[in-house]
Amino acid sequence: MSHGIAWIGAHSTTEKSAALPGMLGGISLTCARGLDADEFLIALGADLDELAARTPYKDLVVPVGRPGRPSPRVNPVMYGTCGDWVYALEDWGMATWATGYRKVESMRPAPDEEIVCVTLNRWSPPRTVIHAPGDGRAWRAEFGEDTGQASALDTALHTAGAVFPSLGDTDEATVAAYYEEHGERLPSAVFTAVGAYCGLSIDPAAVRAGELPSLLIPMV
Repeated sequence: MSHGIAWIGAHSTTEKSAALPGMLGGISLTCARGLDADEFLIALGADLDELAARTPYKDLVVPVGRPGRPSPRVNPVMYGTCGDWVYALEDWGMATWATGYRKVESMRPAPDEEIVCVTLNRWSPPRTVIHAPGDGRAWRAEFGEDTGQASALDTALHTAGAVFPSLGDTDEATVAAYYEEHGERLPSAVFTAVGAYCGLSIDPAAVRAGELPSLLIPMV
């Protein structure tokens, strides 16, 4: 069965449940191809021993601080592969790659390595799509826009209805009215486009149940 990833966008505003063993709402996605899956996760900051353990997310233990010491600043990540792509899912409000690719050397997009990131930026809006097409550069687009590069990803965004009217195309009242009418479906449209471009399908039941492998990566 093909699940796609539109369901991630559909639950983008769903509140996280402490009783849920996995993830459902507020998930950010980073996927990459052109490099080994473990290599990508190590670039994000994965510990080699944790990576080798392949611990299911439901069994992942997040360390707490000792008395007088703060808790380690780490993010739980669920990951997997689909076709040529390795993907990482995070529900802490943002995508680690999005916060680090401009300042952490290991995360910088390299030639021949393509990365697509959808980060919800809960703590620092707006929600954003970032595309590093493999030429060493990265292009950004807020939800409702394309990257302006006339790429295959941009085509997918338009086809999925994820590109909304802008002030450069029409007047402010028309833009506001369109967002008022269609804004609720925008996250689903964005994830639909990214899923179509990448050929990505992730089983929502496995993600909710926390059955995919996981690890902790440091905040950046």
